[in-house]
Amino acid sequence: MKYEKSDAALAKLTPEQFRVTQQNGTERPFTGEYNDNKQPGIYVDIVSGEPLFASSDKFESGCGWPSFTKPIETAHVTEHHDATHGMVRTEVRSAHGDSHLGHVFPDGPRDRGGLRYCINSASLRFIHRDDMEAQGYGDYLNQVEDV
Repeated sequence: MKYEKSDAALAKLTPEQFRVTQQNGTERPFTGEYNDNKQPGIYVDIVSGEPLFASSDKFESGCGWPSFTKPIETAHVTEHHDATHGMVRTEVRSAHGDSHLGHVFPDGPRDRGGLRYCINSASLRFIHRDDMEAQGYGDYLNQVEDV
């Protein structure tokens, strides 16, 4: 499967998805579609379709955004220094789609690596485990457990 940013994919984004992924926006806490999602599956970049996170790595952090302990493919997530808004943080973006996803913080579960990938729902598309094979993500089924 080829993952890339295209004009056609950008044209399909809602205004909120465009604001978050292309203009480095942040959705309001506790408003995102996937904050409370507990279904088994994977989360892919809304722009490129590249696999980003697995439901088995999602955890309840209480921060108001979906939180994950690690990417499903480290090569699909890039990290960048972010000194905006008077803070120093590490921004995470999708590698192929160059979508702004959110930020990573060192306050995640210690027994699972200690990281918290705090991700905007607007940057993601969820693919349920039952649909992964049909949508071309069957190679990731072994990384999705019942949650």
